[in-house]
Amino acid sequence: MTTLENDHLRVSIRPKGAELTSILHKASGIEHLWQAAPDVWGWHAPNLFPVVGGCLNNQLLIDGKTYPIERHGFARQSIFETTESSATHAVFSLHSSDATRVHFPYEFDFQIIYELTDSTLTITYRVVNEDEKMVYFSVGAHPAFAVPFLPGEAYEDYFIEFDQKEPLETHMLSAAGFFNGETKPVPTVGNRLPLTKHLFDQDALVFKELASRRVAIRSDRHEHSVTVDYPAFPYLGIWAKPGASFVCIEPWLGCADSEGPQKPIEEKEDIQHVEPGQVFTASFTVTVA
Repeated sequence: MTTLENDHLRVSIRPKGAELTSILHKASGIEHLWQAAPDVWGWHAPNLFPVVGGCLNNQLLIDGKTYPIERHGFARQSIFETTESSATHAVFSLHSSDATRVHFPYEFDFQIIYELTDSTLTITYRVVNEDEKMVYFSVGAHPAFAVPFLPGEAYEDYFIEFDQKEPLETHMLSAAGFFNGETKPVPTVGNRLPLTKHLFDQDALVFKELASRRVAIRSDRHEHSVTVDYPAFPYLGIWAKPGASFVCIEPWLGCADSEGPQKPIEEKEDIQHVEPGQVFTASFTVTVA
């Protein structure tokens, strides 16, 4: 386990999946990350690579061949190497290997960088193309924030606040987890999305056309908040296991497949790519107050 700490926050990251397991606000003593109850949802903040969401037939189609791939990819199940570590900075690396080539036939180095600055944690994804051809991929975050923050509060005391006042429209998922082409308006109060235990009864809320590039988890009962800034990520998922005491704020570069015929990886929706010898980088931040 790697621990980063300054005067404001203490965060922990485990080698499996380079996954955050704790974001502790030192002044208040509030643990802001869901503590992965296995009988509810056994993750804290999985990193999604080389796919986000599910693929049709649990396969990727690359250069005319199919490769088995699990939902959200293999990074969250993989052991990362810690290549740099200091009091406030750590770099985790997952290199291509015989194990990854079974699912994703590219040479790459997938790096996740964590950096503490005051009350903000910056998470950076770097994909280094070590191949002789274009590497196509998706990448995303899935952190689960504990709600409510304090004892004696209710989940319904909280809301998601968007930095823009805009209509929200979620893209609907089938029972199998694929987009079905349907959309549905999501009721808001101004720029607030109230949290309820039934908000996610029909799976995640998936927003593809947001103007907002910042959301915050807040309550009217106090000033504590968690804010996620995701300027480089065009898609945002918001999800919780129905009835559970957390909410996931998920910036994505890529998404699940849509129902219909399988497409080659380079034609997948919002697919990312990096040229041979080049590096792809995208960051988001979590700020605790």
